[in-house]
Amino acid sequence: MVLADVLKRWANLRGDDEAKMLTGTDEHGMKVQKAAQKANTDVKLLCDHHAEQFKCLADAANISYDRFMRTTDEDHKDVVRYVWEQLNRNGYIYEAKHEGWYSVSDETFYPTTQIHKVLDPSTGLTKIVSIETGKDVEWTSETNYHFRLSAFQRPLLQHYENNPGAIVPKQRMNFIMDEIRAGLKDLSISRPSSRLTWGIRVPDDDSQTIYVWLDALFNYLTMTGYPFPNNYDSITAWPPNCQVIGKDIIRFHTIYWPAFLMALNLPITHRFLTHAHWTMNNEKMSKSSGNGVNPFYAMDRFGVDCIRFYMVHNGGIVDDAMYENSFIAETYNHLLRGGLGNLIHRVFKSKHFSAQEAVNAAKEDEQFWDFLSLEELGGNDQNLQLVHESLRSHHSKLNSTNALFQNTAVWRLLSGQGPEARKMGQRVLFMSAESVRIMAILLQPFMPDRMKAALDLMEVDESKRSFQYAEIGADLDYAPAVVPVDTKGFIDVVFPMLLSSH
Repeated sequence: MVLADVLKRWANLRGDDEAKMLTGTDEHGMKVQKAAQKANTDVKLLCDHHAEQFKCLADAANISYDRFMRTTDEDHKDVVRYVWEQLNRNGYIYEAKHEGWYSVSDETFYPTTQIHKVLDPSTGLTKIVSIETGKDVEWTSETNYHFRLSAFQRPLLQHYENNPGAIVPKQRMNFIMDEIRAGLKDLSISRPSSRLTWGIRVPDDDSQTIYVWLDALFNYLTMTGYPFPNNYDSITAWPPNCQVIGKDIIRFHTIYWPAFLMALNLPITHRFLTHAHWTMNNEKMSKSSGNGVNPFYAMDRFGVDCIRFYMVHNGGIVDDAMYENSFIAETYNHLLRGGLGNLIHRVFKSKHFSAQEAVNAAKEDEQFWDFLSLEELGGNDQNLQLVHESLRSHHSKLNSTNALFQNTAVWRLLSGQGPEARKMGQRVLFMSAESVRIMAILLQPFMPDRMKAALDLMEVDESKRSFQYAEIGADLDYAPAVVPVDTKGFIDVVFPMLLSSH
């Protein structure tokens, strides 16, 4: 959710006010049905409870979603039924017997090449699990409906060959291409309602329940108002520029989903940004195994923006990343509080010199900053490919600016050693102020509250906090006057001290 929220805020800063973000809960399927049975509760009440938890989490994490979609929403059910009828009318659905290894947890069938036997340490017994996810599988034989996925092997290959950046990172694009080249078998898209009651029934066949992944994937189209002409705008609403997904559901989103869309003659998502997992104790975090972190406690402990920054900065795109409290504290204290926060206060809250005077001097002299190139200190990079790489580039800019500020000893140059020294000091101070201002603008999608506090402290006008102002000299009407000598401490602290780091 955080990664998708950063992308949306980034688009908004770039001036794309039409950027939309969808999040929500996938509520149908055997896994949910069994969880409700185990808890001895009504399945809809269980879903209501979990949906409310996720809504609260999204709000607490400052996620700027446009709709919280639940697959139990009535308009979504209408879309799924319509889609089924269209796929059937187009000749892509047929009924047949299906046998295979089924994982309730993953809600999918696995071929024999994707399962193996393992020893269960808790029981000492051998069981069969998915190689990819490690989840239990069981042999299932039943009659249900199938989607002609095999018909889309060549179109999918051609699509990805024509769009080599459609799946990020490249390693997963290669994986999906290999999967498609190996051959696509038709997909079972229903389950007997005698076994699966919790879901959307197949139109005109109450004995079958629609497969959860056919159901869930179409939530993206539900948000657009599809297929109803009064609500659906195919030009601006579809296809999405980017879908953010975990690596464990890549096959569903980059093979099944595009094939469904092709079967409906609809355009395909431009890009799938796939990320790795968070691990704890060297294992993937999982609700079912209880190996996880309470996100509400984490945000209370370290602050919302600290957790947002850490998740994007340290989170893995290609490889899994380990969650550890000491890592969060180190990132906050070293990079944010001790790095960016310290630099902001040194530049803008000094009792010995005024950043405002340096900015005013630059306003009066157009050649004021020509003596030094700031390519490594600032710059408006709007081509956000992988957000964690963007954060690492900001880290480099921060180090460069800190080095410039410290090595030139600005405070000495400004202390009255002659007009040339003072002018040089003002130039360095201006360049430092510009670098910090630009970094704060570009970091807004990652830390919206803390960067608002930083830009407020710099007295940057709210109308000048978009990407067009993230250039050297784009804004010369900011910076506070010198802090009075009798001021005790800093009134505004962008990154306050952590109360606990363990």
